[in-house]
Amino acid sequence: MSLRFSQAQQRFRHLISQPTLDLAAAALCPAQEMYPDLDPAVYYQQLNDIAIAIKPKISSYPLKTIQTINQHLYVELGFSGNQIDYYDPENSYLNRVLERRLGIPITLALVYLEVSQRLDLPMVGVGMPGHFLIRPTVADMDIYIDPFNQGEVLFAPDCQAIFQRLYGGNAAWSPAYLVPINAKAFLARLLNNLKLIYLNRRDLPHTLTILNYLLLLFPNEPGNSRDRGLIHYQLQNLLAARSDLETYLNHSPSAPDRDQITKLLDNITDNL
Repeated sequence: MSLRFSQAQQRFRHLISQPTLDLAAAALCPAQEMYPDLDPAVYYQQLNDIAIAIKPKISSYPLKTIQTINQHLYVELGFSGNQIDYYDPENSYLNRVLERRLGIPITLALVYLEVSQRLDLPMVGVGMPGHFLIRPTVADMDIYIDPFNQGEVLFAPDCQAIFQRLYGGNAAWSPAYLVPINAKAFLARLLNNLKLIYLNRRDLPHTLTILNYLLLLFPNEPGNSRDRGLIHYQLQNLLAARSDLETYLNHSPSAPDRDQITKLLDNITDNL
């Protein structure tokens, strides 16, 4: 079946096809679905203004520059992690994070990455389970930054302690949790957060919107095809449900839920 893409989705498709992915621009695309009057240029300018305010104060020493960024973001501007309502969807939309100066680890990481990029201090995202971090890519600088906790500077044992505080002291730790992730993986994690938030709220239309973005990002991810098909089914979009569920079975011929999905497809066919 043919797919129709919103303007924001078309822009997202273009952005993720580029050799260098503009994270802020891509992150604002799903936000435009939720906030139709959103003007991306306003938020690019906010990020520019933050960097412009910091630039005269930065040092040739990266650690001092990090301290200067922290002072401006967290003390002067008041950015902070939302400890009270962590699962508020607004924490996951860059425009609202910049407006409210409140977010979760990955969106505060996005603000930090965008600002540091404008200051020529290269950093990357680190997708540690349960708590997103960033790190400088400067040689011989083996540190991590926790954007959710005022830009606290961490070493690998500190990261492991955070992980085990979240998952329990017996949780198996792997150094692979501190490997940097690429821009597409960053976006996938951001979108998956939103998917789970909306699913938990039983907000099916918004879940569907986020799944559309996840499948633009990784079209051959069978789990998301299945999930979108099930959402379409619940919303009585039967043709779309059939298309997604058939795609899921084609990509996962040995799926453990194959029998259930096949029965559901039979039911859909009977009702078309």
